[in-house]
Amino acid sequence: MTGHDPHLRTPSGKPRARAFAIPFDGMPGPFNAITDVAGVTVGYTTLISGDGPLVVGKGPVRSGVTTILPRPKGELAVPVFAGMFSGNGDGELTGSHLIDELGAFNFPVTITNTHSCGLSRDATLRWMQKTLPQSLDSAWALPVAGETYDGFLNDINGHHLSFEHVFSALDEAKGGPIEEGSIGGGTGMISFGFKAGSGTSSRYVEWNGERFTIGCFVQSNFGARRNLVVRGIRAGAELAEPAIRDNTPRAEKSSIIAVVATDAPFMPHQMKRLAKRVPLGVALTGGYGYNTSGDIFLAFSTANPDAARGVPGKLASAGYIPDVDIDLFFDAVVQSVEEAVLNALVANDDMTGRDGNFVPALPKEWLRERFG
Repeated sequence: MTGHDPHLRTPSGKPRARAFAIPFDGMPGPFNAITDVAGVTVGYTTLISGDGPLVVGKGPVRSGVTTILPRPKGELAVPVFAGMFSGNGDGELTGSHLIDELGAFNFPVTITNTHSCGLSRDATLRWMQKTLPQSLDSAWALPVAGETYDGFLNDINGHHLSFEHVFSALDEAKGGPIEEGSIGGGTGMISFGFKAGSGTSSRYVEWNGERFTIGCFVQSNFGARRNLVVRGIRAGAELAEPAIRDNTPRAEKSSIIAVVATDAPFMPHQMKRLAKRVPLGVALTGGYGYNTSGDIFLAFSTANPDAARGVPGKLASAGYIPDVDIDLFFDAVVQSVEEAVLNALVANDDMTGRDGNFVPALPKEWLRERFG
């Protein structure tokens, strides 16, 4: 389906949070997505098959992979200035040590389930060798790959994600409006006891006569029902039902990976500062960073490509917005993260997975009653 207002519906017609008149702060970009940052593209492969009892290696399968390309395909070897922050480190983001050391990374970012994180990282290297062979002819690389746990619905130990699935998501990455909900790496994810997964949002920031964009993408898989907040409304008590149906009780496992992109010129230490504001947006929805939650956040800037690349023997120069003017960008990060999490919840349907485990969607009627 096409022709939808991208602020209200996804390309396939799923409602987004704004379709229910939920009020948000700040001004979104034309797609209200991370792809509002010029050059940034997103791709998905979604794996859904089988029903009934778990048979490891056969299914049921409720999983996938998401790819985020920080630059156009021909420029992926050019680093982006970046920073990362771990709100609670019970999770994985490969390449994080390199980002802490150098303040930059290159190549695509992948997000998938916990037991496929290494495969998606390795597949990225193989894809880059095919797509831009010169980028690896005499170099090494440490791609960024993140994960959250989907084993409540998915045969996570069956390792159903393949190199070809990652290649497809990388090949098909695109700009413009993108899908949300149970798609890509977010296919089997849960937040606050409701079906969640992939969500995105963006904000414009005006500074010194120029307009910049902050875009956020989340793989949302965190939160206890009792803590859910929707734009200041403590919704958990009102939404005790419908409940999850858990036929195979297990310990709580939850996480959120968030990727923040901007075209604003910032230095690596400033990108880390932006990443540190992601937990504030998560907290506005009721996320408290519990013990088993891998709350890991990445921020990058597409600006200053020549300085990020560098040339041996030559002085590199980079312009950047000073720290004294960074607060408006902090606002934009918090605003876009909060909306991205809610979009992941709203653009969703009920899902039944392994062993008949059932996760309900956030009730749309409650949203209509509360917001219109």
